[in-house]
Amino acid sequence: MRIADHLVEAAEAGDAFLVARLMAEGAGVDTRNSVGRTALDLAASRGHPEVVRLLITAGADPEQRAGEHHESTPLCLAAAHGRTAVVGALIDAGVHLRAQGRMRWVPLVLAATSGDRGHPQTVTLLLDRGADIDAEMKSRTSLEWAARFGQVQMVRQLLGRGATPTTNALAAAHEYAERHRGELWN
Repeated sequence: MRIADHLVEAAEAGDAFLVARLMAEGAGVDTRNSVGRTALDLAASRGHPEVVRLLITAGADPEQRAGEHHESTPLCLAAAHGRTAVVGALIDAGVHLRAQGRMRWVPLVLAATSGDRGHPQTVTLLLDRGADIDAEMKSRTSLEWAARFGQVQMVRQLLGRGATPTTNALAAAHEYAERHRGELWN
């Protein structure tokens, strides 16, 4: 197994001691493993903030392409998985909060809409640290996406934080209610 594979495996497992040792032995901090993933990519998506900080301190590019198909960034992966501490570490490292990656994903939209209810703590952190609450991804804001997916608690949270209640958000909520009429009233 190549040293890069060991580094990525250690980062994915959250083993900061082994990550530091492998880098000291010459593992390139941004080297991709045999399937094209980096240590930062997997540490961010798996939720290991201490490893993320270690890799960034060692020179890892915090805005590198990440994800299975290199479509994302470490921040977008962390936001989508609700890895709040990792999101904080990446913001501390200077990562911008605008649309990113090949897909132009907006971290706030991902945090607000991933999973069954979004990730409220991650949304709070992103907003507290300066994310634009009305930023659009594929022509929809986080509020519009949350309404479209029927995530009532997230809609409330975003409105409470000052999201603009657009006609598109209202229409999305109405469409969701119509699609799920039987589920909502039973």
